[in-house]
Amino acid sequence: MGVDRKRVLILCTGHSARSQMAEGLLRELGGGRFEVFSAGTRPSRVRAEAVEAMREVGIDISGQRSKSVDEFAGREFDYVITVCDRAREECPVFPGRTERVHWSFDDPAEAAGDWPQRLEVFRRVRDRVGARLREWADGLG
Repeated sequence: MGVDRKRVLILCTGHSARSQMAEGLLRELGGGRFEVFSAGTRPSRVRAEAVEAMREVGIDISGQRSKSVDEFAGREFDYVITVCDRAREECPVFPGRTERVHWSFDDPAEAAGDWPQRLEVFRRVRDRVGARLREWADGLG
């Protein structure tokens, strides 16, 4: 009896925060129902604030790296979720019956201020992404 795990690719621009946190969150929330990947249209690096914000909710993304969407060219996904407007505009076409989902979240990597101020922005985005993913995953049954 094999479990039909849905393949999900989460995209943003820099692949430094939103999609990184979303990957960790969906992997945790999905309870094994999803095979989750994330990438960026212009990858940079995983932000320390994203790692810390996720650690605070018990999810370790410290081993994740910033990847280009090009690494996934030609692969099939059940869902491609874009979490920023620019990624939606630049998202390549994937083969198969990929369902595209788009949500626009503020980019916490653009937050100004000292570490506590920036971390607060990352927490807020993490919580919004988590709520949206939970609602989406629950809606799939």
